[in-house]
Amino acid sequence: MPLMATAAMAAVATGCYDSTPDSDLAVLLQPQTSSTVWDSRGYPAPDNGCRRLPLRPIGGSLASVFSDLNGVHMEHARRAGIKPIENSRDAWLNTSGMVHVRSCDLFLVDRLTHSYPYLTEEAATLLHDICRGFADSLASRGGGAYRPKVTSMLRTGSSVRSLRRVNRNASSESAHSYGTTFDLSYSKFICDDTTATKRTFEDLKNLLGEIVAGLRAQGRCVVKHERRQGCFHITVCAPTDSLTSL
Repeated sequence: MPLMATAAMAAVATGCYDSTPDSDLAVLLQPQTSSTVWDSRGYPAPDNGCRRLPLRPIGGSLASVFSDLNGVHMEHARRAGIKPIENSRDAWLNTSGMVHVRSCDLFLVDRLTHSYPYLTEEAATLLHDICRGFADSLASRGGGAYRPKVTSMLRTGSSVRSLRRVNRNASSESAHSYGTTFDLSYSKFICDDTTATKRTFEDLKNLLGEIVAGLRAQGRCVVKHERRQGCFHITVCAPTDSLTSL
C-alpha cells in the first residue's frame, strides 16, 4: 500500500479527519464543534520545573530556514488544491476531495474565526505526519503531554476579505483559499497533563521546527515562518511533474 494511503488511513483511525467531508453546504460553511475530549483547551502551561529537550540543528534560524515566499506557496497551491471558494455555489462545486479536519490526540483545531476546518487529503495527511512526528519525537526524548495548535485552514473569498480588515498584513491572494495550506502555532501549545514531563514552549517550538524542516527537506511542503502571527505557514507540495510541465 502506498505510504500516503497508509498515513491517510492512520489519520482517519485516530479521528484527525473524516475521509468523506460533510456534503451539506450549510454545515460546510458553519463553525464546527465537537464533543470529543480532544477539543479540550488543556491546562495552563507550567512555568517552572521544566526539563530541557535535546534538539537537533536545522541549518539556521527558523526565520532563515522557513523563508518560502508567498509566490512559491501559491504555485503549489494552484496545482495541488481546489478552485477557490468565493460564494455558496463555488462551495457546492469545488469541494470535491476535501476532508473535515478535527481535533485529535495529535493536535487541536483552534477556534477558527477566518477559516474553515477543511483541507485536501494530501494537506491533511501532511498535517497528521507533522504532528505524529512531533508526538513521537517528544516521547522518545523524555516525554511530555503537548499538542500543536492548528490556527488556520481553508479560507473563502469572504473570509480573506474579513481577515484583511483586522490584519492589514494578510495577503489578498492566499494559498489558504486552495485547501492546501494550514498554520501551526509555534508560540502556544496545548498541555494535556501538567503532571507529565514539563517542557518550555521555546523548546517545543524548536522541536516542531525540526519536524517541519525534515518534511520540507523531503519535498513534502513549503514553509514560511510568520513572526507576527507566531506560526508556521505550511503548504503541501504539488507533484513534481505538475511543476516541471510548465
